[in-house]
Amino acid sequence: MAAIWFNILLLLGSAVVIYLSCEFFVNGVEWVGHKMDVGQKATGTILAAFGTALPESVVTLVAVAFGSGAASKELGVGAALGGPLALSTVTYATVGISLILYGQQLPRTKATQTVFRQLSRDQGWFLAIFALKAALGILVFSWKPWLGLLFLGAYAFYVRQEMRSNQEDREGELEPLKLQLGRAEPATWMAIIQTLLALVVIFLASHMFVMQLGQLAPALGLRPQLLALLLSPVATELPETMNAIIWVRQGKYRLALSNISGAMMIQATIPTALGLFFTPWHFSAPLLLAAITTMVAVAMMFVAFRCGVISRWLLAAMALLYVAFSGSIAALHIVG
Repeated sequence: MAAIWFNILLLLGSAVVIYLSCEFFVNGVEWVGHKMDVGQKATGTILAAFGTALPESVVTLVAVAFGSGAASKELGVGAALGGPLALSTVTYATVGISLILYGQQLPRTKATQTVFRQLSRDQGWFLAIFALKAALGILVFSWKPWLGLLFLGAYAFYVRQEMRSNQEDREGELEPLKLQLGRAEPATWMAIIQTLLALVVIFLASHMFVMQLGQLAPALGLRPQLLALLLSPVATELPETMNAIIWVRQGKYRLALSNISGAMMIQATIPTALGLFFTPWHFSAPLLLAAITTMVAVAMMFVAFRCGVISRWLLAAMALLYVAFSGSIAALHIVG
């Protein structure tokens, strides 16, 4: 019993470290984007998303490429499916709940509506890529691993498009760089150092968080696949979730939503390519259920962004999809 409480304390402690590190990360990455003359949306979808998506991508890589046994491969594939699921439900819901708790509304300015339309385009691309990803989990054929190159190419194309669509207006003011509070315009190298150092701490703390979940899973009676689908993704997506809370608190809604959108595009492509390269990429019933839930959530976001009906309550309600998925997985676990 004492060991379990120690795991819980480490779990909570690593979550606090992740949050504090994200404060430094979002502050630094905004300045890096500013110095590189990158628009705010691209800062969220590319720079911030690539950094915070590293933990879950590494989890998938280690599990599928260096893991031994079928259980490790299963864990990697589960992580590749669980990441987009957590982002499209839990992380979007976090933005909505944060808006409600801070007493804020999503602005309806012309610039915001433009970003919403761009985000709907991202959701549409994600849905198409993810549908192919899910279909490949059902089909069986010998040259399937080669299709991993297609997913890598899709992400490269997405990065190219995002970097070309530069937003001129800026949402909110840039706060002083935390490592150079006395300077109105910090040095570029200092902004890069702060961002990279924060990223290292986020990575280490996220690894600790996942380790503690792994220790607690047997006590909770969870199998590796259930851990990969239910708990590990929520843990590895914690940086994106923390970023969302911080940016919402600062009134930078576009950055918060863009970071989630960009992370989803990474999760739809990079881990999928790794899974195709190193595993049979064949889905069980829980994995198919995760894929269906993710596509339903993303389709809802696509319509909401496209029609301009996105709201804090709709975002918060995305958590219900994750609750329904968890209940279904629990039922399958009991029946199985």
